Amino acid sequence: MFRIGIDLGGTKIEGIVLDDSTRLRQGSVAAGEIFRKRIETQQENGYRHILNRIQQLHDDLAAQIQNQPHTFGICTPGAISPRTGLMKNANTICLNGQPLKPDLENLLGRKIEIQNDANCFAMAEALHGAGRGANLIFGVIMGTGCGGGIVYKREAVVGRQAIAGEWGHTSIDPTGPTCYCGQRGCVETYISGGGAEARYAEKFGTKKSFQEIVEAFCAGDPKAVEFMKIFFCHFGRALANLINVLDPDIIVLGGGVSNFDALYKNGVAEVAQQVFSDSLETPIVKNQLGDSAGVLGAALIGI
Repeated sequence: MFRIGIDLGGTKIEGIVLDDSTRLRQGSVAAGEIFRKRIETQQENGYRHILNRIQQLHDDLAAQIQNQPHTFGICTPGAISPRTGLMKNANTICLNGQPLKPDLENLLGRKIEIQNDANCFAMAEALHGAGRGANLIFGVIMGTGCGGGIVYKREAVVGRQAIAGEWGHTSIDPTGPTCYCGQRGCVETYISGGGAEARYAEKFGTKKSFQEIVEAFCAGDPKAVEFMKIFFCHFGRALANLINVLDPDIIVLGGGVSNFDALYKNGVAEVAQQVFSDSLETPIVKNQLGDSAGVLGAALIGI
């Protein structure tokens, strides 16, 4: 049976076709990847346009296998509300309040599975990446925003309200900056790439990309060093809170911010300072599947 997965992001939509010989290893698909394609989301054109973009990509992917039977899964920002069946909590705002699953099923004429993008990331890393062999994995995405997913014994933990793992919208400072979700001081407003950029601009009156901030930090720039000390403190508090509640076997970091090497020394040292334990035993590691984790996870959860 072939597997098709689509990763719906705010700026791009990526799709992949796998066959049954697929084996994933250390950041790549070793065998079984038949086709991969990426297109722009164009979310500025609205919800219906995104539906059409997904249909277009699905049809392109299915054509690569002559429309033979296949499973199909999609990972999305946000989640489907168990109460209403509508999308919620997506930072691609036009998806919120929309019946994404039935609309896509009607458009494509088939059943599909939809999971939060962080759940798909965590699933891929749990089964074929840095979390292999662990029972309880927490997958963290630190990119434009902050997301999280939990996998326990090879199954994604969704939760009663479909918000399990949403650590990015726990508050670490109730007097902090307002988040798009309406709360104040969310983890996302401090240690996502976008949040860090906004806090740096507030503090110094200068706009820099996260990569530029990191480069300045590595070069010993006093402003960047001062700023990153606060960043690491917030990272430590956010992950220590998570470990205190969940106590996972391993935490796998993903997203663009996860490529910042000092996170695994300075940041982890802050976690160790703040966790409610006599020592930090939780491995906090970089992902192994890179940007592929989301789309691979979508293929893995497909029906």
